[in-house]
Amino acid sequence: MPELIAVAIITILAVISPGADFALVTRNSYLYGRHAGLLAAIGIALGVQVHVTYTMLGVGLLITNSPGLFTLIKIVGALYLVYIGGKTFVARPVIDIDPLAKAPASKVGSLRAGFMINVFNPKTTLFVVSVYTQVVGVNTSLSAQIGYGLFMSFAHGLWFSLVALFFSNTRLRLRMLKSQSTLNRIIGVTLVSLGIALVFMPAPS
Repeated sequence: MPELIAVAIITILAVISPGADFALVTRNSYLYGRHAGLLAAIGIALGVQVHVTYTMLGVGLLITNSPGLFTLIKIVGALYLVYIGGKTFVARPVIDIDPLAKAPASKVGSLRAGFMINVFNPKTTLFVVSVYTQVVGVNTSLSAQIGYGLFMSFAHGLWFSLVALFFSNTRLRLRMLKSQSTLNRIIGVTLVSLGIALVFMPAPS
């Protein structure tokens, strides 16, 4: 039971701490609508399963003990964040967008963006690997380990779905869409800054 509580608390704290995932879901939700935000949230939840899978297969320890591999993940993740941030920063405002219309963003594109942001996020790598190496005991059953991984995905999916529902609220969207240029630049700078910060993230010791 103490192990379960520890995993739950660490997961919740990790999920609600603002980062690239939060910025992406916020951007998709206010700019493209509820479905785009929810699909990004699902993509993030699926991305968590990638981290859980390679960690349970032992690759997590390899990443932890291989500074070169960890650096490669950091650079790929940073470049993707800078790319998304740059696109958001220079995106032209769509003044006549209808907040009640269907999302102009593609379903696959929204899902892929959430998935990619999470898969190449070294913070998620460190979070999942740390939980499985520092909190989960060697005698913990395989079914329990799988359950922890599913809970991590569920927590990410639930939290970012709530974020999507909040920022896709029609009245809030109308207000935010009136300030598209400013918001796009703020979110763009945030994503680029997070990408640059990832480059300087120390490797796990």
